[in-house]
Amino acid sequence: MRRKQPYFETAPDAPAPFGVTIRRRIRFSDVDALGIVWHGRYPALFEEAQTELGHRCGLTYEAYRNAGIAAPVAQFHADYLLPLRLDEICTVTATLHWSEGARLNTEYRIRNGAGKTACTGYTIQLFTALDTGEALYCPPELWDVCRARWRAGEFHD
Repeated sequence: MRRKQPYFETAPDAPAPFGVTIRRRIRFSDVDALGIVWHGRYPALFEEAQTELGHRCGLTYEAYRNAGIAAPVAQFHADYLLPLRLDEICTVTATLHWSEGARLNTEYRIRNGAGKTACTGYTIQLFTALDTGEALYCPPELWDVCRARWRAGEFHD
C-alpha cells in the first residue's frame, strides 16, 4: 500500500513542519547493474537532505558533540515508488515535524528529474547522552532552543 499522506500528524498547537530541498545528480556509485539506484542508497540521499536541514536549524553534528548528545536513528522507513537512474538530477526534501519529546521526526520525499515522487520515507531519531548512549527522556537544551526559534517563525519563509 502506498502512503498518500504525511507520516506524522501535526498537533493543533504545534508550528507547521519546515524543511529543505537539495538537488543531487545520481552517480555511478549509486546505481546497480541495471543503472537504477540501488535501494540501499536511499538512506544516504535522505541523510544528505537531513544534514542541510540540521544546518538550517542548528542541529548539526558539531552542535550535538558540543552539547554532549547524539541523535541516532531509532526507526527508518522508505516507500519506493519509481526508479531513479544514472545521471538523473533529483531533488530530496527533508521535513522536520514538531515533537514535544526528546526525538526528531523527519519525513523525506525524493522527486525524479520529471518532478514525480520516486521515494518517500521517514526517520525517528532519539536523543541520547553522547558519553553513555543512554536515552534522554527530557528534551535536551539544544532541541529546546531549536523549538523556540521554530515557534518564533525563524524557519518559515
